[in-house]
Amino acid sequence: MLHYAVVFFVIAIIAAVLGFGGIAAGAAGIAKILFVVFLVLAVVSLFFGRSKS
Repeated sequence: MLHYAVVFFVIAIIAAVLGFGGIAAGAAGIAKILFVVFLVLAVVSLFFGRSKS
């Protein structure tokens, strides 16, 4: 999931450089959402992923 966030971030940077503001904003928004979901899943797996034995 972090990979997809980085991909959308790179797309946003390229679109911003080329002057496509709407596409850049959309790709940056998607990248932010994916990054937040990645962080939440990482924290949840850190706490609940440990074995109890």
